[in-house]
Amino acid sequence: MRLLQEISAHGELPVSPLARTLGVKRSVVLSEARVLISKGLVSLRDGGKKIGLNPEYGYVVGIDLGGSHLHFALADFRGKILSDSTEKVRPEDGPRKMIGQIKEGIRRLAVAAGFGLSGRKKKRGTPRLRALAMGVPSPVDPKRGLVAFANNLPGWKNIHLGLELEKEFRVPVFLENDANMAAIGEHWRGVAREADNFIFIALGTGIGSGIFVDGKLYRGRSGWAGELFRMNVEWPRWEEDFGEVGYFESHVSGMGIAAEGRKALGPHSAQGSGGLAKERDALFVFEAFRQGSPDAQKVLEKIFTMLGVGVADIVAVLDPELIVLGGGVTKGAPELLIATVEMVLRRIHQDPPPVRLSALEDKAQTYGAIYSALTAAQEAVARRLA
Repeated sequence: MRLLQEISAHGELPVSPLARTLGVKRSVVLSEARVLISKGLVSLRDGGKKIGLNPEYGYVVGIDLGGSHLHFALADFRGKILSDSTEKVRPEDGPRKMIGQIKEGIRRLAVAAGFGLSGRKKKRGTPRLRALAMGVPSPVDPKRGLVAFANNLPGWKNIHLGLELEKEFRVPVFLENDANMAAIGEHWRGVAREADNFIFIALGTGIGSGIFVDGKLYRGRSGWAGELFRMNVEWPRWEEDFGEVGYFESHVSGMGIAAEGRKALGPHSAQGSGGLAKERDALFVFEAFRQGSPDAQKVLEKIFTMLGVGVADIVAVLDPELIVLGGGVTKGAPELLIATVEMVLRRIHQDPPPVRLSALEDKAQTYGAIYSALTAAQEAVARRLA
């Protein structure tokens, strides 16, 4: 239903311009809208001059699963975040325990907001869960909700996470690669709103990217498009086995910065313990850099230069209009990061695209998940109406 698609994309629109966009009369828009209004999905405002999604129709939950954390966000039907929470995870505990943590986190967030679960109202007037969406650090088959291979989460190979969540909560569930999800979020609410061709590069525990071509997410032949972790920028090392991490991610990631930092600053420079997540945390390198450590600066300059070369290779292939950098690593030394990547791009390309930091920072994936959950819920409604 094109009417629902247009309203969903903008949240609220004046009726007359909407009719012109759809190429129909104003009366036709109002006639079609009456069906959606009767279902409580949309509402009219300003004496019938504006039409928009009804924020009270229900709620969605967007989830960002990273190598060290889980972030949950509950949003109304226009995408406004009403509440959120963040939890630490232990990747070494394996998928079963983490899936249990995901389910419990969704329940806890809904209960704290006083909302119903399992697709049914607890009492009259209680908003109900309409859909879930989640970004995961792995290539994903979004149709089956299959997590193919999360190389930074031990044991996460061919895990039917979407099916698990659908059985538990009885609502549509949409799964996507975390960098793809962040790109969706940046295109919806971030610096890439006006860009139809851009690349979002996620720099966290690992590295990945989401690619938009002609205004649409590009997934590739099997959903692996943009998986930068295996990219190699040193051709003589093409036969080396870098394990599940891959060449590029072993260097250009939070994990790579932490490993280089321990070599340059000494094995005791990373204080504390806490399992695999702590071992991969590059915070100590950035702290040393901010305190003026020349060794920490050399580590970051080396890795950011390598990132710049990788970005330049991507630009050579895709010729995007914008590069967006996001993820936890971008917070550590943002000025040095941008300056180094731009320097490399200018050296390799005559007219490189601009490089911008994510406007949504660590919530890009969460906003992408919220948008995806809203889309899944609206598609379910459209199927029922059809």
